[in-house]
Amino acid sequence: MRDQLYINGQWVNPDLGGYFETLDPATEEVIQRVPAGSEEDIDHAVRAARRAFDNGWGQSSGAERADWLEALATELEGRQDALALLEVRDNGKPLPEAQWDIGDAIGCFRYYAELARELDQQQNEPLALPDERFRCHIRREPIGVAGQIIPWNYPLLMASWKVAPALAAGATVVLKPSELTPLTALELAAAADTIGLPAGVLNIVTGLGADAGSPLSQHPQVDKLAFTGSVPTGAKIMSAAAADIKNISLELGGKSAFIVFDDADIDAAVEWILFGIFWNQGQVCSATSRLLVQQGIASKLLERLVEAARAITIGSGLEQGVLLGPLVSKGQLEKVLGFVEQATRSGARLLTGGKRPAHLERGYFIEPTIFDEPAENSIIWREEVFGPLLCVKRFNTEEDAIRMANASRFGLAGAVMSADPQRATRVANGLRAGIVWVNCSQPTFNQAPWGGMKQSGIGRELGRWGLDNYLEVKQVTEYIGTEPWGWYLK
Repeated sequence: MRDQLYINGQWVNPDLGGYFETLDPATEEVIQRVPAGSEEDIDHAVRAARRAFDNGWGQSSGAERADWLEALATELEGRQDALALLEVRDNGKPLPEAQWDIGDAIGCFRYYAELARELDQQQNEPLALPDERFRCHIRREPIGVAGQIIPWNYPLLMASWKVAPALAAGATVVLKPSELTPLTALELAAAADTIGLPAGVLNIVTGLGADAGSPLSQHPQVDKLAFTGSVPTGAKIMSAAAADIKNISLELGGKSAFIVFDDADIDAAVEWILFGIFWNQGQVCSATSRLLVQQGIASKLLERLVEAARAITIGSGLEQGVLLGPLVSKGQLEKVLGFVEQATRSGARLLTGGKRPAHLERGYFIEPTIFDEPAENSIIWREEVFGPLLCVKRFNTEEDAIRMANASRFGLAGAVMSADPQRATRVANGLRAGIVWVNCSQPTFNQAPWGGMKQSGIGRELGRWGLDNYLEVKQVTEYIGTEPWGWYLK
């Protein structure tokens, strides 16, 4: 395990000599000490990234960058099992989920290697003009130095979503992982070091948000800020970016609705509902945490749903058969328990869960929790919990379902389940969300855009849209007329 920062292709101690501890959320035991980067370390990293961009990486071909991305993917693949185990210890998620995440991260680097190669073919694209005396072509050039801040719920996967497209575009990176889950980001640095990625192209600085994240968002030599996390922190980053008119992309919170019509298959609906809210302990920005069920199916579906939720195996993510691990930290557990208390006080009916499992005395565990019929203006219905907590309300008509789903300041995702394809299409089109799933919840692909509307963020990640985050578009127009322009000099 690494206990140094990775700056300019070297492992270095934090400038101020500070460290913090990262804990195993299943046991509450210290895993290791981690360097606490400071403003000074961020400055070193940004300046290294600037030199690397100006001195070669920014002028490299897409094919050259693709080779580096492929090499990085191959190196990560060789460490895949160890990375998954480390992710479980640092984050708490069940091992099969971690293995899935690491595989997706590797696939993300390979996908953007493909797009980097295609970028070469798209350069100098001719543009037809109405005046034949001029010729124009379009270039897509890297944005420069990217400052990236990632959350703790998918540590290596969120790093790959940002690092891979940035490097593919020709940008250089300073990455600040969450202080709660920094370990696999440091292993990403180790992989980059092993393959000999040019110094300064990828810099990873661990540390607290105020000490490292804030200086990164305010650094004048950062050209692009990419952040995934909470709305309040996103607002601060947006404000910091405004001072220098920095390019930003923000992937923020969600309170996504899952609409189930009475013609849906109950067993299939229950499976997707469980997946939509209890995967990764509900610590998912797109979690379909508001369930809207049509009256005709509500009683039968809820009976089956509660039974299935109570059967979910809870424990350490390293134990075989566990489907629900601990929350990431004591603070996150206390936050979720606070939502449970508030929901109970406000009159919502607790159907199951809401407390620590009786057989687990240590670790940040909470049972799968379902509340029935909270008020539409209640905190539990309106605000993101980021835990295994589902709220259920009933509806009568299609119009009611769409209205209730859209009555949110968030607009990240949504889902609809119906045996009627036309109705499913109408509802999908009517939802004000950047991601809509039909007859499923949460499938995510590197090729498809990811991002939301309203307070769920700005811009899109993944797919070609993710690459575009790190590219500037330039027009080059040439006068090819045979006569002098002759506007001033006759």
